[in-house]
Amino acid sequence: MTYMPSTPTLCRDGDTALILDQTQLPYRTEVRRLRTLDDVATAIRTMQVRGAPLIGATAAYGVAIALLDDASNARLAHALETLAATRPTAVNLHWALARMRAKLQPLAVAQRRAAAWLEADAIRAEDCATCTAIGQRGLALLHDIAARRPGPVRIMTHCNAGALATLGSGTALAPVYAAHISGIDVHVWVSETRPRNQGLLTAWELREAGVPHSLIADNAAGILMARGDVDIVITGADRVAANGDSANKVGTYLKALAARDNGLPFYIAVPLTTVDFDCPDGTRIPIEDRGADEVCSITGLSAHDQTMSLRLALAGTSAPNPAFDITPARLITGIITEQGIVTPARLRELQRETTT
Repeated sequence: MTYMPSTPTLCRDGDTALILDQTQLPYRTEVRRLRTLDDVATAIRTMQVRGAPLIGATAAYGVAIALLDDASNARLAHALETLAATRPTAVNLHWALARMRAKLQPLAVAQRRAAAWLEADAIRAEDCATCTAIGQRGLALLHDIAARRPGPVRIMTHCNAGALATLGSGTALAPVYAAHISGIDVHVWVSETRPRNQGLLTAWELREAGVPHSLIADNAAGILMARGDVDIVITGADRVAANGDSANKVGTYLKALAARDNGLPFYIAVPLTTVDFDCPDGTRIPIEDRGADEVCSITGLSAHDQTMSLRLALAGTSAPNPAFDITPARLITGIITEQGIVTPARLRELQRETTT
């Protein structure tokens, strides 16, 4: 058994796709219909969909939608180029587009429309199964902790790497859901993840699933570890280099440093599609800068339950906003994938297993 949200993050509806608009969470649950290539590109760029696996699958459906009226070589190339430009860091986006290109390019134009939908559906189904497998692999880690000490297993995470970021039960949260369903007592420390506050999505998701959790300020992570209130840190990643360096939401690197200083295990949970074996190390991973507005303002609810945005800083304030940082492989205890848990140094072994 595994956890699935009550509203799917992405599904096909005829010749369109339906998404859960994550820019409205956690305050409202709204489903949006994507009818055009521009709709899909906007949904990815504005983070109506987010999380590396979900971005990749959404892009695959975007290709299918783009070919509805014109499946020519020129239209296929335009769709792939448009979608590739939406987010630079998440490697699953480019993996999914490369897979769609490889599937569709050799086909006759008349065959491409049906084939595109089938391939997008396959990507969606495969990610769901991958999340379940990651959950089972990571469950062993939490089971071992539960066997060593009384009380709940206390997991810290950063950003949202759960069902909202995937087509299944998530990556970093998949082991948490597996443990909860199997009867292991767990508690999740959820960091707010400024400036976009994706931690609120994690808290919403865990609340929906009935998993005990607490929301914390990003800067509280270190003291919680130092006090002995954390057993393990598990995050997702948007791209993992061949040497194990991992790009995840900005702030992940600081948690890895604090975990190392306090002797705590730090794990990255990702599907193998997130591992970029063509990227030698983290210095080659492009880091998206999302602009100052996200840092200088914040969105929340008014006293009348109306969503509103408030400016935190004076107009014109300089506010660099790197969306990701790189956690060096030396700080990572292990990488949890659907094929198993490996140290960064052994990551290449999984590549060989999947290609033999």
